Amino acid sequence: MQGFLGEERRGAVLNALRTHEGTCSRDYLAAARSVLNELVAIPDLIQRLPLLRKQGGYTRNLLAGNEAVSVWAIVWGDGATTCIHDHHCSCCFGVVSGTVTETWYRAIDASRAVPTEEQERQAGYVACMLPTGPNIHRMQNRGVGDAISIHIYGYDHQLHDSSVETEYTAVAG
Repeated sequence: MQGFLGEERRGAVLNALRTHEGTCSRDYLAAARSVLNELVAIPDLIQRLPLLRKQGGYTRNLLAGNEAVSVWAIVWGDGATTCIHDHHCSCCFGVVSGTVTETWYRAIDASRAVPTEEQERQAGYVACMLPTGPNIHRMQNRGVGDAISIHIYGYDHQLHDSSVETEYTAVAG
């Protein structure tokens, strides 16, 4: 599954993400931001990969991973949306192409949240956050055509199915 990136680039990405403090430090966030800025600056590299797609949904394509981090290309079909969620690990992402709308939420209890802010994330946008949360959000492709983003999570993809900690239900504020 890690055949999307060549071995040399995959190794370079994983080496760039190694810090002495692990995946819960400012140094790690700076390293992840640097990797994402590099990857979103060369959209042709990502767009020409044989990424899996799902009409009306999103697909995660593992680009690189080890015991500390996993790097995914996510292809967002028209109308694709995630659940409202937070993460059990660090979460960094950059938009390669298209627009991804990110809606932020505030928890009102263990399973419900109210929307607080919404932003359109254009190609070139990069964000990084530690799991100091709750960092509750939902991602959507409201545009026409696919959007592609790269996500770097501070977890071992062989031990966890995803980075999602808790799923929430939206309620009116």
